[in-house]
Amino acid sequence: MADVRERARNDPGQYDDLVDEWWDPRGGFAMLHWLAAARADLVPPARPGGGLLVDLGCGAGLLAPRLAGKGYRHVGVDLTATALDQARRHGVAAVRGDVARVPLADGCADVVVAGEILEHVPDLPAVLAEACRLLRPGGLLVLDTIAATALARVVAVTVAERLPGGPPPGIHDPRLFVDRAVLRRECARHGVVLELRGIRPSVVDLARWAARRADLVRMVPVPTTAVLFQGAGRRAGAQG
Repeated sequence: MADVRERARNDPGQYDDLVDEWWDPRGGFAMLHWLAAARADLVPPARPGGGLLVDLGCGAGLLAPRLAGKGYRHVGVDLTATALDQARRHGVAAVRGDVARVPLADGCADVVVAGEILEHVPDLPAVLAEACRLLRPGGLLVLDTIAATALARVVAVTVAERLPGGPPPGIHDPRLFVDRAVLRRECARHGVVLELRGIRPSVVDLARWAARRADLVRMVPVPTTAVLFQGAGRRAGAQG
């Protein structure tokens, strides 16, 4: 496996370098498993008859097992072909595409999920416009990302990249971390009013994970959105 530190920060090729680690609960993407579980908790069961969930930046489909039994057809969009191959094997209808230009119809989705992708995109307003465009009236947008703050740069990069369970070195470019005011404003422009809440890994669970007594670490709420946070909001309009 190539050392991701040989690449520029946020180079998408890192996901090919780490292709064998997607489903390893102790691999380079361990925290993505924890975040997928927390993200799925914000997704309600589908309407009677089923629904469509679009997973932007789906990676290898880590959200899929967390949605089991909720009644959605799970469509995942990502640029990394090696990750999409694994997503298909976990029941995701995989679409290779740019999250700033999603090849799906307006208003097709009951739920759009943007998990740990917004802090990787160079054009945040374009991606948010696409996420909102895909939602039917009354549809739900669910996201999690990293705030554009000095504290987040220290915690999510300087510290976390050196800790077990933290992100692989170089996977994030802090210059792309998300301005929360811009996030809210752009979503509101497209009819989605977001509510945000800060989250972090449970310290107790993290100790159990480090001791190999657990494979999953719960994400718990914190009173600040200045580092890692979730967002949820519905598109304006009658639900049909």
